[in-house]
Amino acid sequence: MKLYRTLHDIILESDGQYTRLPPSASDWDVLLNRDSLAAWLKAGDFTPLEELDESALLPPIQSQEVWAAGVTYWRSREARMEESKDAGGGSFYDRVYAAPRPELFFKATPHRVAGHGQPVKLRADSKWNVPEPELALAVNSRAEIIGYTIGNDMSSRDIEGENPLYLPQAKVYDGCCGLGPGVLIAEGPLPRETEIRIAILRGGVPAFEGATSISQIKRSFEELVGYLFRDNSFPNGCFLLTGTGIVPPDSFTLAKGDEVRISIGGVGVLVNPVG
Repeated sequence: MKLYRTLHDIILESDGQYTRLPPSASDWDVLLNRDSLAAWLKAGDFTPLEELDESALLPPIQSQEVWAAGVTYWRSREARMEESKDAGGGSFYDRVYAAPRPELFFKATPHRVAGHGQPVKLRADSKWNVPEPELALAVNSRAEIIGYTIGNDMSSRDIEGENPLYLPQAKVYDGCCGLGPGVLIAEGPLPRETEIRIAILRGGVPAFEGATSISQIKRSFEELVGYLFRDNSFPNGCFLLTGTGIVPPDSFTLAKGDEVRISIGGVGVLVNPVG
């Protein structure tokens, strides 16, 4: 089952059929925090729809914060060490990969998030920008993983590499995060072989492609959520990006007009033009 958010409705997709949730369930914040959400959706008798209008989709976020986990893949560890070695920060990422405590950082408020078909942005003061395709966990206020969506963690690698203390500037800015298109409601964990793929199109032609699987993530999702909720509360729930295992070569940087396509098996396809 998948939930989609539009301007006026919340749409449920189940077994290839679309239905509209009733007005009483139109508050996204309340819905994501409903007890036994999957069971309630299964039992619901909702208004049928013929199809989903993708052009009407909003990001699947209302009041939730977006956080992210870093250096959860070996490939990410290598890339972070390489980009920051001249600044003396190379060993930081090696240490955090093996440390008991994960790297967790704030990523975006809702107004900084782009949905399916909406543009993500490049920092004007950066010359080396990449998308980071990630599985995103939808987590309710009780620290329960209720679903999954696709995240595009836009990153300014030159700013982060100049000094690891510049991480917030490299990660948090208007249009810094893509999320969507909907939320796959969890009725169990995703298969470990679930694949994450990215294609970056330039002039309609692939400029970069890559793939990995969530089996390459070092830490469990429960571990990451557990650390995020330590002495921290999320009254409306949150989204947690789980890290990237796909990093373009150092010679690659995004350009305006590119299109980023991220697909995750069973979850969907998120498309963001670069504005």
